[in-house]
Amino acid sequence: MENDIVLSSKGLSAGYGDRAVLRDVSIEIRRGEFWFLLGPNGVGKTTFLKTVLAELRPVTGEISLHGEFAGRDAIGFVPQRCDINPTLPTTVREFVLLGLVGVRAGAAERDERLSWALDKVALGGMADKDYWSLSGGQRQRALVARALARRPRLLIVDEPTSGLDLSAGYAFLKSLVLLNRAERLTVLFVTHDLAVAARYASHIALFLDGRVEAGPAAGMLNGESLGRAYGIPVEVCRETSGIVHISLAMNGEGR
Repeated sequence: MENDIVLSSKGLSAGYGDRAVLRDVSIEIRRGEFWFLLGPNGVGKTTFLKTVLAELRPVTGEISLHGEFAGRDAIGFVPQRCDINPTLPTTVREFVLLGLVGVRAGAAERDERLSWALDKVALGGMADKDYWSLSGGQRQRALVARALARRPRLLIVDEPTSGLDLSAGYAFLKSLVLLNRAERLTVLFVTHDLAVAARYASHIALFLDGRVEAGPAAGMLNGESLGRAYGIPVEVCRETSGIVHISLAMNGEGR
């Protein structure tokens, strides 16, 4: 339905100065979808995110955020890492409430937003802990809570599991999946982990040297498309249960 559209682009070219990194990108993202942005480094994923966040202006074409998203107050952003000074004593409360900069909210509403955001990422009751005493996985979830404090309807997550161990990465992804399903939160997730995309994506945007191929995950996760994007032979196997396995094809001839 038209009212479900969160973000769309038509003929979008974007880049730096007059140099276009992305060319002729047309995409439509709807409420409640879980999008994974895939492709090797340097092919335009970050450029696309910066254009969505209005850090870059389109060179040609257009990108539109619809309805409540137009002012970008309903967008939350989770960066790869936190750049606050590690020598500065900071509680989890103080860290998460940084997400409300620019949002008008009284003390009671700020506390309510804080509690809601921490509960959503399984950090409830930890508001008064030292942020730097948290594990790596907990700090990543605190980054999500900081974005959630704005009560966004669109959450942009940039390679958040880089450097996390298997258990911490799983807990982080589980919190995002629950948010996506329970809150109908639209998620744009940048990753290099094809296995994670195969498991959780509803839709895929595949970045191929300045171009983007996009659509439902079932149609995009195939050996031909992934091989074209990454420049290596890729094998995709689907079990009858729906589980997808992705691996390198040995010499392009399968395992």
